[in-house]
Amino acid sequence: MITKANDEIQLVLETIKQASETYQLDTAILEKQIKELYVAEAGRQALLYAVNQIAMDQPDWTFVAARLYLNELYQKASINRGYDLSIKYGDFYLLIKELTEIGIYSSNLLTSFTKDEIEELAKEIEPERDTLFTYIGLFLLADRYLAQDHERNVYELPQERFMIIAMTLMQNESPAANRLTLVKEAYWALSHLYMTVATPTLANAGKSFGQLSSCFIDTVDDSLDGIYLNNWDIARLSKDGGGIGLYYGKVRALGSDIKKFKGNSSGIVPWIKLVNDTAVSVDQLGQRQGAIAVYLDVFHKDIMNGFLDLKTNNGDERRKAHDIFTGVTIPDLFMKKLQETDENGRSIGEWHTFCPHQVKQIMGWKDANGNPLGLEDFYDEIDQPYFSKKYQEAVHHPLLPRKTYRAMDIMARIMVSQLETGTPYMFYRDEVNRQNPNKHLAGAGRTSIYCSNLCTEIAQNMSATTIVNEYLDEDENIIIIRKPGDFVVCNLSSINLAKAVPAGVLERLIRIQVRMLDNVIDLNTISVGQAQVTNQKFRAIGLGTFGWHHLLALKSIHWESAAAVDLADQLYEDIAYYTIRTSKELANEKGAYREFQGSEWQTGNYFKRKNYRSDRWLDLAAEIVEHGIRNGWLMAVAPNSSTAKIGGSTDGIDPIYSVEYAEEKKNFKFKVTAPDLTHHTYPYYRRARHELDQVWSIKQNAARQRHIDQGISFNLYVRHDIKAKDLLNLHMEAWKHGLKTTYYVRSTSQAEIAECEACQS
Repeated sequence: MITKANDEIQLVLETIKQASETYQLDTAILEKQIKELYVAEAGRQALLYAVNQIAMDQPDWTFVAARLYLNELYQKASINRGYDLSIKYGDFYLLIKELTEIGIYSSNLLTSFTKDEIEELAKEIEPERDTLFTYIGLFLLADRYLAQDHERNVYELPQERFMIIAMTLMQNESPAANRLTLVKEAYWALSHLYMTVATPTLANAGKSFGQLSSCFIDTVDDSLDGIYLNNWDIARLSKDGGGIGLYYGKVRALGSDIKKFKGNSSGIVPWIKLVNDTAVSVDQLGQRQGAIAVYLDVFHKDIMNGFLDLKTNNGDERRKAHDIFTGVTIPDLFMKKLQETDENGRSIGEWHTFCPHQVKQIMGWKDANGNPLGLEDFYDEIDQPYFSKKYQEAVHHPLLPRKTYRAMDIMARIMVSQLETGTPYMFYRDEVNRQNPNKHLAGAGRTSIYCSNLCTEIAQNMSATTIVNEYLDEDENIIIIRKPGDFVVCNLSSINLAKAVPAGVLERLIRIQVRMLDNVIDLNTISVGQAQVTNQKFRAIGLGTFGWHHLLALKSIHWESAAAVDLADQLYEDIAYYTIRTSKELANEKGAYREFQGSEWQTGNYFKRKNYRSDRWLDLAAEIVEHGIRNGWLMAVAPNSSTAKIGGSTDGIDPIYSVEYAEEKKNFKFKVTAPDLTHHTYPYYRRARHELDQVWSIKQNAARQRHIDQGISFNLYVRHDIKAKDLLNLHMEAWKHGLKTTYYVRSTSQAEIAECEACQS
């Protein structure tokens, strides 16, 4: 025992010595304490000391703590796998073989790769890249994602997780020689922390359980079958770890008729409570309760009849759903009504709300196939107010019931809820549909996208799944035939801007990253059939970014500046170009997505609408017309909280919380400082997120949004005592600047809001 303790002390001392030389830290006190220890657990005591030293004036202690924690991981892995600690990483092939035999890894790894190939890939593993991790990044990776046996013993180490992900995502590439090159390239991207994959991919790639996609979006049909079958679908997806977005705008309102019996409908609130119970009851992989967002149109009759109060603390608890998240879909016309005032400046714009079932019954609008249409099925184009015309027709129909409010009263209820709960999210439905490259499948002025996902960055075509037949077969089995709707699937991955941009690797990185995302589509096994069909039909991906504030600080650019806006415009145009070009190259190699013909990618309207006129864009547009594009949607910026910390950078596109703060979850509380904090970067981090002028954030995001074909998880940070007119002004600015969505309104008085882990990417 004494020998083992002395060995551990020597290992800890060597680690401290290396770290102190690298980061010029005074570790004399720590070294003295360790030398005086003659018991085991010296590493744990040293780790606790190092973690407690992390502070604004000594941020590099995080790397000392990370190295000490690495020693702990190396020790545990070497004991569990039976190899000498001095080599840090054991036999990679034996790791795969053993974890496959006990059912942790999928057998696909051993059937797809030969022993020689695995041993060749093992030579690519670089243990030194483990030193890139901060302490919190390494802790999160080890705590949540590294493969363990059934007794939760450590087996897999960080670089092995990255290699397993690379092997999994490239396993079906051919020819075999090129496949190994692609695996190595994917490992290069992951191991340098230039990018992260989505949380489900990070956790489940190579394993025998779980799926790889982040979240899903469904349209709920206005029928008992539709509502309950949707609940069954989302329960299965939630079980596998997916976040859920639901559109309830087609479901009839409170007091509507059922089978012509008037006043019988209980409206949407009881059904949303059922969704809430599903979120709580069906947890995600045994780790957390399900995460579900429900969206409703601001012209739906139940918007003021319970929906906006679902999460607030006042009112009838029988009509509450505290565990779901809410979003409101808003047409341009509503925002214009907010601006209507009398001679005294008082808001006078009227807003009418309707039951979607009654609209279909009375208005008689139909599509080319004779199917009834509602207000939710139209949107306004720049030159054609399709929705506004239909809305006015509904307003002036003498037989159509409606509930009328001041538009400002509805907006006030929205803002009160946002300041209390952070929600509802805002979804600007006209702008989303105008910018949709696949609107050709619905027809002119017809809505293709009804809502977003749990984190507001996904915008893809949607439609409800319906039952078309139910019968007994010859064996007396009951067969239900469902016509699949477009059930949206989010496949996410993100660039670590603060590492990839300074390293000058964006072009190389995006080429392998898009291929990785495209391969997720073919590898994934989704339990809900219509989601699998939609995934293959559109091959949608969502390449995003994190580390924006970190990058600004490294470039000595203040958040509240025109330079930050200009950088967002230039950088995201480059990212868009490399992403679209790579998808075009994949189409040359593997074929275009199924619905390419007639899309704005095929007609070139996408590039015209974006005003891309440079030679590189004109050439790329022409090549896409000729060869196609692999993915129907390509870019989406997710929140990236956990994975940004693993990457050692700042969350998504958000400003930092503070230069120094405590990061706290259910099983840890750590001090965290802004990344790469020095006297050079400090001035660009100095102001905390709630102190920043949010209009500058909106301007940055507008510049970014121009180049993103889907959406962006964009938070507004406000003080708890913000005046109503100032919060309203922020929403008006977001809409006027062409933002598609806004995520949470985070005020200084709110308790911590739970993030969707699935959309971390």
